[in-house]
Amino acid sequence: MNDWLGLAGKNVLVAGFANKKSIAWHVAARLEQAGARVIHSVRTAQRQAELQRLCPQAEIHVCDVERQDEIERLAAALPQLAGFVHSIAFADYSGGAKPFHATAKEDLLRAFDVSCYSLVNLAGALKPRLAPDASVVALGISTTRMAAENYGFMGPVKAALDSAVVFLAKSFSADTRVRFNSVNPGLLKTSASAGIPGYLESYLFAEQATLRKSALKTEEVADAVLFLLSPRSAGINAQALVVDAGMGTNYFDRGIVRRATRPEEDA
Repeated sequence: MNDWLGLAGKNVLVAGFANKKSIAWHVAARLEQAGARVIHSVRTAQRQAELQRLCPQAEIHVCDVERQDEIERLAAALPQLAGFVHSIAFADYSGGAKPFHATAKEDLLRAFDVSCYSLVNLAGALKPRLAPDASVVALGISTTRMAAENYGFMGPVKAALDSAVVFLAKSFSADTRVRFNSVNPGLLKTSASAGIPGYLESYLFAEQATLRKSALKTEEVADAVLFLLSPRSAGINAQALVVDAGMGTNYFDRGIVRRATRPEEDA
């Protein structure tokens, strides 16, 4: 196999598998195709068992990032890593969509802990295990400047994640060449997104807003993650790579504007 990406034989930790629709699953599949050795970290023993059934030979660790002892145990069990993928996020939308100013403090802080601080915490714990030129890639969202009401408090949390990537890159540069970047996708069809109130309508709008008029695929996001993990992207650090099929440039698409202003023509 032509190892253009330079990932063959290298250890990469992928944290955040939920099911076969998750970004973590697709990243792991692409890494295996590239010849890398994938090590998984999942939140619960139940998910470990589910993933083990799908990948009987995989090395899978349980690590609930809300528990410091489990983070330390994970770090102690790992070999040297060439890469680490942080695909972990959580928000409690069980109460339905609420105005942002009605966000409960405990909901916001827990979302921040799991979705953002876990990157900082894991990076610190894994530092002795990261190769001097390792690459760390987090999963963000395409924009935190657009206030999607149904996404609610996770928007500011993801904005904090973007900032954390930059500050970690600077912090690690003091004594390593470890790089930190994020891949920030547009709307995807995943199980996690299905829990967001009103997500289907947003997803269908996003599909029409892309320049190609077809939805972003999770595999396309995974491919961008692999590029940032690869030595081929060695000059990229402290950056957010937006992968949205042009959605962010196209809100004034002629067809979308016409349907919003002259709906009777589509009746």
